[in-house]
Amino acid sequence: MLLLNPLLKTSADLLAKQIQHEKSQALISEAERAFELIGRAIRMAGYRNIKSSQKTRNASSNNASIEVQKKTGYRGSDAIVIRHELSSGIDFDCIGNILHQERTKNQLAHQGFSVDRQAGAPKGAKVNGGSLVCQSLDREGRLQNTTLMNGVNGLQIEELKSSTYSTQSGQKLYRVALQMTDGASLHLRLERTFSTRNLP
Repeated sequence: MLLLNPLLKTSADLLAKQIQHEKSQALISEAERAFELIGRAIRMAGYRNIKSSQKTRNASSNNASIEVQKKTGYRGSDAIVIRHELSSGIDFDCIGNILHQERTKNQLAHQGFSVDRQAGAPKGAKVNGGSLVCQSLDREGRLQNTTLMNGVNGLQIEELKSSTYSTQSGQKLYRVALQMTDGASLHLRLERTFSTRNLP
């Protein structure tokens, strides 16, 4: 027993570290998927199709291409709303649906990201963070919310106003931070920076 106890303890420690590493990798993978969707939407913000009419442009000019709403979600998370016209090719919303004219409002597609209380969790139940929610338009042009993933403790979005790139190009840079958790011991903060490409 004296010989076996240290070996058993070492094996248990290694197993615990392996499990924690796998959980960490799963959270990072989920965050990367979220960053890809948010980044793609930010790059599309303000896109104007050269074939769209002047009337359409005037109607849509009153809608902001990109809006950051501070501390409106779960645990003070930020939210972001992005609007753009459809291209001549195939466009997708934040959940992978193909966008058509009927899924626009004033000829603008709508994509939003926010963090809400975890979907489907009973009130008072212990949860592993909140849910990252994607907002888009349905075929009637009405807003619909779809849960993308759980385990998100927070979403922070900050416009980097002092950036030389932003000043010279007229585009905007945004730092997006996600706080991921397994609801127990793992708490990860990951950040990415994205630039708009289509603002006037």
